[in-house]
Amino acid sequence: MKKLLLFFLSFALVGNILGSGKNETKNQDTTTMKIKITVGDKVLTATLENNETAKDLVAQFPLTVTLEDYASTEKIFYPDPKLSTAGAPSGYKPSAGDITYYAPWGDIAIFYKNFGFASGLINLGKIDGDMSALTGSKNVKATFELSED
Repeated sequence: MKKLLLFFLSFALVGNILGSGKNETKNQDTTTMKIKITVGDKVLTATLENNETAKDLVAQFPLTVTLEDYASTEKIFYPDPKLSTAGAPSGYKPSAGDITYYAPWGDIAIFYKNFGFASGLINLGKIDGDMSALTGSKNVKATFELSED
């Protein structure tokens, strides 16, 4: 009788372990948001992650700002009000093209060069393709809005 009970308990445990991965995948929302960023006569497209910080940014669209060059690595601006950091990881290692939020300072940073891991940096998304309109040391005016595509 003990062997039979042990068999059923083992079977239930294995079934629960194997089944739990499926349930997690079904419940995850992987929807992304497409945006466009207009810089002068160039229109860049980007894909934003489905996280609370990105949703908070999109809630401010359309948004026209001056992107300031920072450390010859990224373009930054300060959204007002600051964005939510609910559920955000402790940091992120950005690559060229990444759109991020640096929570300690409250700024959006669009990296045009690779950078190392930074605590407090939250990934919001990535530029889809050419981002030459954002490179270089000069400040640029940009309009952010949801894409209709």
